[in-house]
Amino acid sequence: MPPLLFFTDPQRTPDIEAAARRLPPGAAIVYRTFGDPGAEIQARRLVELARRRKLRLLIGADAALAAKVGADGVHLPERLAAQAPRLRHSGWVVTTAAHSPRAARRALAFGADAAVVSAVFPSRSPSAGPPMGPLRLAALARMAGGPIYALGGVNDETARRLLPAGLVGLAAVEALRT
Repeated sequence: MPPLLFFTDPQRTPDIEAAARRLPPGAAIVYRTFGDPGAEIQARRLVELARRRKLRLLIGADAALAAKVGADGVHLPERLAAQAPRLRHSGWVVTTAAHSPRAARRALAFGADAAVVSAVFPSRSPSAGPPMGPLRLAALARMAGGPIYALGGVNDETARRLLPAGLVGLAAVEALRT
């Protein structure tokens, strides 16, 4: 599993490629298209960039686009977690959003490679709920029974707060300033 997921957001990272070039090798880009009519073109550019930079590319909520462009997998919203088993083919990475311990256990039980749990810290994301903090995240991770990524307000400063809770290695960032 990639040690870091970068979630695209058209409002906070209008230049996805510039942000992706700043990612360390081994990280993954989660390209969320949000209905962009140019999504296939952008996804193809991201596939090329990911290959050159030794990154992985997951497509948000669109397995057909992921297959069409040769992405490394998909990221599913919580409501689509049940699709994880049929998407785990040919080495695809499948992650699923989870907003509760139950949802994280469910995603992993369905066969997702990891659950992306949010919101961990205060976030400007319009979909972010109240932050749970690192201690509640650690408890959730123990109950989930599989890999967990922290999402929501994760940055260089807040990621350090995950260390005392024993949550090292799997984090997700929503946006990188370009």
